[in-house]
Amino acid sequence: MPCYGFFVMPKITALKQQQRNKERVSLFLDDAFAFGVPAIVAVGLRVGQILSAEEIAVIQDEAALEAGKQSAFRFLAHRPRSEWEIRRNLQGKEYAPAIIDAVIVRLTELKLCDDWEFSRYWVRQREQFKPRSPFVLSQELRQKGVESEIIDEVLNEVDVEASARNAAEKRVNRWQHLDEEEFRNKMSRYLAGRGFAYGVVRDVVRELWERIMEERAEESEQEASEQ
Repeated sequence: MPCYGFFVMPKITALKQQQRNKERVSLFLDDAFAFGVPAIVAVGLRVGQILSAEEIAVIQDEAALEAGKQSAFRFLAHRPRSEWEIRRNLQGKEYAPAIIDAVIVRLTELKLCDDWEFSRYWVRQREQFKPRSPFVLSQELRQKGVESEIIDEVLNEVDVEASARNAAEKRVNRWQHLDEEEFRNKMSRYLAGRGFAYGVVRDVVRELWERIMEERAEESEQEASEQ
């Protein structure tokens, strides 16, 4: 059998698709199971191939990198993630730091890891479903490891009053039947709880109450005209 220094170079004797995971192949060296590799890595291998220690290390690194990429793709399938979130997820699966770095590089090339775009996505989602003040959004993005420079620039694009108004619209129908004091108290607490500043809350609540009063006046006029 060929030798490499004191290392006896093994031969690939079988490449078998795994039963539980069709995307992985079991690699056998000298008739003994050595390790599993992703199918895409196994494409470059053949039965009868002699492997040096360096070649085995390269294959293992390629296998780990491919597995790390696939793991990251699955993690990103639900929604965009920050770089910090991706790194933490891979660390939790015990990938080596060098593999994680390589995965991040590849995801960046594919535009799947971009904290600028992630931050804009996060703000858009909040605006649509759960409006928050820039202060709260900033805290949320910091918790996801986004750099301050990115956060500041992205949040500069946010119209604070429009965000507060958007948040208030999700509650105004529920409370529009209340008297003025109760309406103002409930809506003010609601908006303050989402981090909006006093001045913004005051202006939005006043605007909404004026609209409610106008709608009530129009309804009264219509009822009177129908009598």
